Amino acid sequence: MALVRRLGASAALLLLLGAAGAAQRVRPAAFAGAFYPADAAQLAAWIDAAMAAAGPAAPPGRVIGLIAPHAGYVYSGRTAAAAYAAVRGGPYETVVIIAPSHRVAFEGVSVWPDGGFETPLGLARVDAALAREIARAARSSFRPDAFAEEHAVEVQVPFVQRALPGAAIVPIVTGRPTRDAVRSLGAALARTCLGKKVLVVASTDLSHYLPKARAEAADAATAELIRTMRTDTLLRKAEAGENIMCGGGGVAALLLFAEKAGRPRVEILARADSSSFGGPVVGYLAAAVLSGGPAGDAAPLTLSAEAKADLLRLARAALTEYLGDGTVVEDRTGRPELAVPRGAFVTLTARGALRGCIGFIEADAPLGRAVIQAAILAAAGDPRFPPVSPSELGGLRVEISVLTPLREIANPREVRVGKHGLVVEQGGRRGLLLPQVPVENGWDRETFLDQGSLKAGLPRDAWRRGAKLFVFEAVVFHEGPR
Repeated sequence: MALVRRLGASAALLLLLGAAGAAQRVRPAAFAGAFYPADAAQLAAWIDAAMAAAGPAAPPGRVIGLIAPHAGYVYSGRTAAAAYAAVRGGPYETVVIIAPSHRVAFEGVSVWPDGGFETPLGLARVDAALAREIARAARSSFRPDAFAEEHAVEVQVPFVQRALPGAAIVPIVTGRPTRDAVRSLGAALARTCLGKKVLVVASTDLSHYLPKARAEAADAATAELIRTMRTDTLLRKAEAGENIMCGGGGVAALLLFAEKAGRPRVEILARADSSSFGGPVVGYLAAAVLSGGPAGDAAPLTLSAEAKADLLRLARAALTEYLGDGTVVEDRTGRPELAVPRGAFVTLTARGALRGCIGFIEADAPLGRAVIQAAILAAAGDPRFPPVSPSELGGLRVEISVLTPLREIANPREVRVGKHGLVVEQGGRRGLLLPQVPVENGWDRETFLDQGSLKAGLPRDAWRRGAKLFVFEAVVFHEGPR
């Protein structure tokens, strides 16, 4: 260790690798005493106390992955402890740790092949057989420089050593989070880890260096994307370099792995940020990724009465301003619930008759902005009706439907009138009916499915003949009578 301190982590690592040749590689601790305590007894006591103080463990189900932050323990250690407390003492033989590269730019992923990672708690052994399988499946080339001064792997290792003593590790550092690289890693994990006693940890912090209010809104939106497993959206944002999290590639790969494991869901265990320490704000999140838990719909969607009132005011303001002088208003409420990306529809009625209805199925925009855009399009862009005129505004009633993510179903009998909205899709055509539509029209399930097929421009019985079926739920609310 004295040699490591004199030479620095990079030089010492290169020395170890060069001298060992074909021998197994040991990576010395580079951040003990900086990111976490260097004294073994103090480190063990700190981690044990933090895990003991964490909230309840994850709900029933098989935890196959964790999302945990990687800042210094004084900042994010308690959040990380909430993740590891959910698996403490679990039946895992190997923990795969996926971290972003903070210092070395490269393409693809690098898998540490053998040997171990040293911390003040001792040597964490690398599962060389599994590392070799993952590297081969992901077409990985080992880059020792990607690990030399990378803290995002190292800070997870002491938590693994205390929560899962005896478990081996497979450290992975990801380069630029391209769609191909992330999908390749997710597929490699599924090919090599399913059916084994393996836990996959995605090491990431959330937004970096935003003002407190913006950081809170951004992190709430990212947490919701993770909770609802909006993997494509997360992957697109990671590839574009958006400031939502530094380890987005690893998180997306973990979620892709979970999808292959079957019946996946994500439970957010803790979320915090560094604002109480002063200076730039960095966000932190702990989550458990589970497989094989309770089947059925996603976690219920709820909105506070205040959020509903703000959304109705936004929709009304959007209509008034756009129909008045073409101005598009912005969501300046600052309400975190409205910053979360969600699908939403706006329905306009006049004396009980439909006057326009347009919205967004996918959660591609913050809820407040989605409602503003949907309100404008419902008034001015619904091809079934002429554009709404300013003189009609006083007689219009605004109704808003906020959607849960789509869930594909295999059996039409799963559709429940009064609970589910419906999407029927085939041959590039897609039709959507909101949950309130069959209730308002007195349809039974078969009529609902028939009408969904017709809405897609398909034959009435397309739902019987191979069309894909998706269901969703919605929180529906509206203005008073007009």
